[in-house]
Amino acid sequence: MVVAAVFPCFLVIFFSRVTFNQVIGLILTVALIVASVYKGYTRTWPVYIVDAASLTIGFYFANTMIRKAKMKKGMKK
Repeated sequence: MVVAAVFPCFLVIFFSRVTFNQVIGLILTVALIVASVYKGYTRTWPVYIVDAASLTIGFYFANTMIRKAKMKKGMKK
């Protein structure tokens, strides 16, 4: 349950940082979670709910991070 609470959030932030697009980071993370569900690693609804909450929090932080980076880049010019 702890991994479900933390891992998706960090994955969204990581993929958003690598691709410079928070939507792509979210899609890649959702694809990984869907693959793990398909393989049978998660089977309970509470884990799905915690994953969804963690994805939402990660998307928020990734959006904030990208916005700050764009503002900082705009101020340098």
